[in-house]
Amino acid sequence: MKVENKVALITGANRGIGKAILEAFIGADASKIYAAVRDVSSVQSLVDTYGDKVVPLEVDLSKPETITAAAKVATDVEILVNNAGILKNATPLDPHAIETFQFEIDVNVFGLIRVTQAFAPILQANGGGALVQLNSVASMKNFSDFATYSASKAAAYSITQGIRDKLKPQGTLVVSVHPGPIATDMANDAGIGDIAEPASLVGDSILEALESESFHAFPDTMAKQMGGAYASFAQNVVEADFSEA
Repeated sequence: MKVENKVALITGANRGIGKAILEAFIGADASKIYAAVRDVSSVQSLVDTYGDKVVPLEVDLSKPETITAAAKVATDVEILVNNAGILKNATPLDPHAIETFQFEIDVNVFGLIRVTQAFAPILQANGGGALVQLNSVASMKNFSDFATYSASKAAAYSITQGIRDKLKPQGTLVVSVHPGPIATDMANDAGIGDIAEPASLVGDSILEALESESFHAFPDTMAKQMGGAYASFAQNVVEADFSEA
């Protein structure tokens, strides 16, 4: 699948990884990109730079009504990238761990479900297209200093597998992206900014995964290391069709 001449929607497109994905898609000649963010004024600089190729759109993954409203506007979407997510440092022993986990689940997991339910029919109507979910290496390995975030991303990764199976009959390609430490505000908040790599790696890996029609994408050094170790399990279990067994 090529991004060229396609209409895309990217959640959390105003900064960090989302902005890098938007810029990668523009570089790949996407025809239009909905920058789906909580505050539409935050993408004005992108509109100033790229003109009418970038269309601001209000989307808050924790507010279902904004997703429903966006789906009524963005009826031409062919590639959906659900990048937006939240990380709050919490170990399993922190007094606020449960409240933190509930918040991360609402955004990182329920948000994915809400967006998929709203846009899967649109992707189908527009020929199938693709759904790309940002899941992180933390979906495969729990990091204790942000254990609740890791658990929420593990849940999102599991849901992504289910989405892949359910959207396959309508011709929708699903891609699960698993970045390691990437140079963003989120990485700094997690205390891993000193080992972070450029966000552009994520955009490039998504383009590669779409073109090769791969389910998994591992953009950076840590991600590739984990992806290599995980490859056999991914191929023989995660991506296997057990309905044919």
